[in-house]
Amino acid sequence: MWESIRPNLSTVSGRIRFWSVILILIFIGFGLRLFYLQVIRYSHYKQAALNDQLKQYQIPATRGIIEAEDGNTDVPIVLNQRLYTLFADPPFIKHPDKVANQISHIIGGNPSSYLPALKIKGTQYSVIARKITQSQSNEIRKLQDPGLGTKGQDYRVYPDGNLASQVLGFVNSKGVGEYGIEQALNPILAGKPGILKAITDVNGVPLAASKQNTQIAPVPGKNVVLTLDLGIQQQVQNILAKEYKKTKSQGLSAIVINPYNGHIKAMANYPTYNPANYANVTNPSLFQNAAVDYPIEPGSVMKTLTTSAALNTNAITPNESFYDPAHWVINGFNIHDIKIDGGPRQQNIQSILSLSLNTGATWMLMQMGDKGGTQITAKGIKTWHDYMVKHYLLGQPTGIQQGYEASGYVPPANLRDPSIDLRYANTAFGQGVSITALQLVSALSSVINGGTYYQPTLVDKIVSPDGKVTIEKPIVKERNVVSPRVGRELVPLMEGVVKSYLHGGSTFMNYPPNFIVGGKTGTAQVAKPTGGYYKNIYNGTYIGFVGGNKPQYLIVVYNIKPNVVGYAGTNGGQPVFADIAHMLINEGFVTPKD
Repeated sequence: MWESIRPNLSTVSGRIRFWSVILILIFIGFGLRLFYLQVIRYSHYKQAALNDQLKQYQIPATRGIIEAEDGNTDVPIVLNQRLYTLFADPPFIKHPDKVANQISHIIGGNPSSYLPALKIKGTQYSVIARKITQSQSNEIRKLQDPGLGTKGQDYRVYPDGNLASQVLGFVNSKGVGEYGIEQALNPILAGKPGILKAITDVNGVPLAASKQNTQIAPVPGKNVVLTLDLGIQQQVQNILAKEYKKTKSQGLSAIVINPYNGHIKAMANYPTYNPANYANVTNPSLFQNAAVDYPIEPGSVMKTLTTSAALNTNAITPNESFYDPAHWVINGFNIHDIKIDGGPRQQNIQSILSLSLNTGATWMLMQMGDKGGTQITAKGIKTWHDYMVKHYLLGQPTGIQQGYEASGYVPPANLRDPSIDLRYANTAFGQGVSITALQLVSALSSVINGGTYYQPTLVDKIVSPDGKVTIEKPIVKERNVVSPRVGRELVPLMEGVVKSYLHGGSTFMNYPPNFIVGGKTGTAQVAKPTGGYYKNIYNGTYIGFVGGNKPQYLIVVYNIKPNVVGYAGTNGGQPVFADIAHMLINEGFVTPKD
């Protein structure tokens, strides 16, 4: 019996030893694994755990404000206001109907309109309302509902409504500037956001006491002071609104510029909009600053530049006369004057501008190629092309601080083009070439001031967050555009144009004797998209100056397709200029003669 039991005991003992060895090996494996995880891979898993708890947050920078001149003071025209977004975490909303009523009591509105955001499934962030006030945000927080929260954000405030709206642009819901100054100077205005890296609890809430937290403070944006004079700007906008209705036009633009430094004192378009309500605008073209991004064929206002080029090349003299045949045949096409100009007869430089003779502008182009000639030559084409492109800088952006500036178009001086003579004859009186209002007034400024092309600008000063003021010095883009003599010769010629309209019965062009006013009308045919021109659709333009001892401001007006009797330039552009010139004189913005 004992002998039969002994083998069984031996078997049990062997099994015990076997499993003991297995358990020891398992414990050794666990120990090695723990050693591997806790010692060898310690840094890796520590960082992984930290990454789960360490969150990075962007701290928005305060956007710089925008100011403008009001007399001798700079006043803000764009400010920031802290408003809040009310959001819900729907899974934590236990009683949606009750919460909707509470929200309605605090911020107004119909409770039923908030229910969809409170009941939506599949998200932990649902926007209920935007732009609620700080006091409303505080009331929401007092509810202590775990399913509700508010988030602060700076929004742009425009205390003057639509004042200079298309110059300013707006800031979209993502905090990025669009159009105008807001877009062009977005890097300067926006500043640099800060960064917060913070250890959070299981709900993602930063633990303020954690030593692991690091923070880089945001850098506020810089303030920008514009060259605009708010008094002039507001008055110009009022005039455009009145004349827009009066002329039944499709659009009006005007610029008032200081020709001696390129400072824009007013720049306006009509129709316009309120940038505070940009999201409600249904016609996006209202966002565009037509004065800088809508080039047109300017018509006879171009003759001021043609005359200046011809004077500067000594192709003509200011008192010169010539025989005007009342028409030229160029490439088989007739270029002619209107019947009231008197037909073929002796004319002079003053009458070319006062009567707006297309034949006279063509004759000046001929003289630029061959003094005394009656044909358009390759030399004349090249000379006029160089003046347009290299002197007046047409066909290229001016560099003004605006989004979406247009380049316009100057036809190439391709002498192999069989119609090149006709093309360039047309450009001499403002057809076949497209120019923005800003390009035109900047080019003529360079003539009036004696030959310096200043880059037109809207920025006078930039102010850093620490209060350091940087004055933006005028930028010279081209010197010797024309000689100073040409400016002195052109001023009385343009004054003569104004006096000729006064003699013709346009009493609104009558100005006090201690001021000088000069200008030029333009009536431009509107091109068809398919080629050629409409017979009865015109744009009305005007460019001129007002001053005392010398021109102080240049003014340009673009009136798009005005519905007026007579010439679009005379009855659509000139009255707008007259209103602006009278306003500048009457409101004391112009220094009279000594």
